[in-house]
Amino acid sequence: MKYLKVIAFTHKQIELKELGRLVICQENLTDKLQQVKTQFGISEIFYLATCNRVEFVMITPHVVDKAFAKEFIGALNIGLCSISTGTFLDAASIYEGEEALEHLLRTSCSLESLVVGEKEILAQIRKAYESCKEAGLTGDCLRMFMNCVVKTAKEVYTHTNISKNPISVVSLAYRKLKDLKLCSNARILIIGAGETNRNISKYLQKHKFSNFSVFNRTVANARLLADDLGGEAFNLDALKDYKQGFDAIITCTSATEPIITNEIYISLLNGDTSKKTIVDLAVPNDTAPEVLENFPVNFIEVHSLNEIAKRNVQERYEELVHAEAIIAENISAFLLELKQRRIELAMRQVPEKIKEIRNTAINSVFADEVQGMDEQSREVLEKVINYMEKKYISVPMIMAKDILINN
Repeated sequence: MKYLKVIAFTHKQIELKELGRLVICQENLTDKLQQVKTQFGISEIFYLATCNRVEFVMITPHVVDKAFAKEFIGALNIGLCSISTGTFLDAASIYEGEEALEHLLRTSCSLESLVVGEKEILAQIRKAYESCKEAGLTGDCLRMFMNCVVKTAKEVYTHTNISKNPISVVSLAYRKLKDLKLCSNARILIIGAGETNRNISKYLQKHKFSNFSVFNRTVANARLLADDLGGEAFNLDALKDYKQGFDAIITCTSATEPIITNEIYISLLNGDTSKKTIVDLAVPNDTAPEVLENFPVNFIEVHSLNEIAKRNVQERYEELVHAEAIIAENISAFLLELKQRRIELAMRQVPEKIKEIRNTAINSVFADEVQGMDEQSREVLEKVINYMEKKYISVPMIMAKDILINN
């Protein structure tokens, strides 16, 4: 447990617009994590980036403090100057051991989210972990912690009303979009075909919007979303040549640089001077600041949803108390499970040792006696030894676990 460490940068200490500067491009993510894993002697690691947090979860015996975090962030080479790095590190939260586990559980249950009660965070954590697992960056320790994270979150969502009438960043964004009273045949460009845009598209579809064009780096994924919406699919590069006009843009990609540049926006307008709407749920924003400075735009972004989110926390205060009780119970249960796992690992050589003793007894110590037995007697002896072997393997494990539980 003491080797579990978390370096967290969240909306609680850092402006959402600034958080985007810590996001690592997906194309380079595995290589960068593998590099720091080797450089800093980290056994296991995974990286989480959402619209309101960037976190590094790791298993390491090394002291993880602000000095370590400074070297770690520098080694990731994400283009921060020393002043910016210092500002981020001042706002960083570092957790270790049981405190780190509690932080992960609170995060997975959305207690640390910008919008308390939104379930998307659990899916985001699982996806981040699975991605790093497939890349060979995680192992048995993080597997156990993730099992606890998922189990606890499911219990909180099942046994409390924290997610009743769920409010999420997506639903809050849609509420603001709905207030603008776009007509149902408004021309909507969707940039990015990830989970966030799929979720907001469900709201749009439910409220009878029907005119969609979907742009994505992978055309196959754009086509999947476009087919659901009855719209057209395009490669992201086609955005600069799109001349069919639009009334609203909904964008959320993992890009680290703006997708909607001033040049592309002028091209999309194609001479149209009317006020448009942009819903930008990406961190960092997909919309270049120049676009907002140079053109009349109704701009909806994650940062602007903060006040609504604060009211949401107040409304759900009683459910927070229930959720925290469930988290405490799961931490206690997990500590016992962790001890049992240590026993299992410590005793995993028992079966091999017993087999060695068995083989030595038959083939060396009592070899002559065994050879002198008739075939039927040897078969009976073999059955007795096999039976005893299986029992002997389980007895130490059961006794050790009983001692652990009773004490």
